[in-house]
Amino acid sequence: MKTAICGLWHVHAPDYFKKAVAMSEVVGVYDEDEEKRKNFCVQNGVKEFSSFDELLESDADGVIVCTSTDTHIDYMLRIADAKKSIFTEKVLALSDEDCLKIEEAVKRNGVDLVISLLQKYRPGPLTVKKVCDSGELGKINYVRFRNCHSGSIAHWLPPHFYNRKQCGGGAMIDLGAHGMYLIDWLLGAPEKYSSAFTLACEDEQAVKINPDKVEDNAVTVMTYKNGCIAVNETGFVSNCYPMTLEVCGENGFVRYSGNEVVKCTLATGGKTESVPMCKELPLPIEQFLTGKILPGCGIDEAKALTHMMVGAYGKI
Repeated sequence: MKTAICGLWHVHAPDYFKKAVAMSEVVGVYDEDEEKRKNFCVQNGVKEFSSFDELLESDADGVIVCTSTDTHIDYMLRIADAKKSIFTEKVLALSDEDCLKIEEAVKRNGVDLVISLLQKYRPGPLTVKKVCDSGELGKINYVRFRNCHSGSIAHWLPPHFYNRKQCGGGAMIDLGAHGMYLIDWLLGAPEKYSSAFTLACEDEQAVKINPDKVEDNAVTVMTYKNGCIAVNETGFVSNCYPMTLEVCGENGFVRYSGNEVVKCTLATGGKTESVPMCKELPLPIEQFLTGKILPGCGIDEAKALTHMMVGAYGKI
């Protein structure tokens, strides 16, 4: 497969580039920032596309899109119309309407779209999903996911990740995306949303790089017609807390935390026991580069994630 990189805005762009070099032929890199683009291409010994048109006219089969989220709609429509498949960082777009436009372009041109919902292919969440699907928990009535890091308090998150226009928000739309797509994977679309967003880090450096005052600490609570509640917790102001996914049902619970999955059910006599971990599956970027795309990271899931973010930010 021949690939091109469109945009160096996202923090994961260098990692995707390395993966693409290892698994495909990278034909070139484009970013609208000429200096950033030139420096990256010189440092990595890769062809520089001096314009987006040059990328579109290349022989790349697929394009890895790492531009700011607000520009996804413009870039992706043109990439799809150039008959090139798309890999994108989450989220796909900032509105349901833009997602539908991208979907129409992808389907009209017969190209693939893969979005990086990577936690769905990792052992911990896969194991929780397996237990839930087995039915041994009975009716599911509560799901909680917590994923956080120290980006704001340790000041390593890039300043543009606090740009409301480019990102669409703060911690929830960025890091909180993992919780949203996992909850959708387990429960489907919620009926109602209620969020609490705060600015927890207000030291001098944080205030300087976050003039838009996007949230760095966030929780969204979702409710379902069947009475289930889901809670998605995230933030840029925590240290050391392990990613945690727990599901509770009428017959017990299953929890992934700290690279271990445990369950406790009526079938185990109320005793907590370890659950053998599932094997990791190829991550979405690997699926894209090999063309062996698994269910769960396509246009439907991408649309669902954006819709949940629209709800989290009170736009439904």
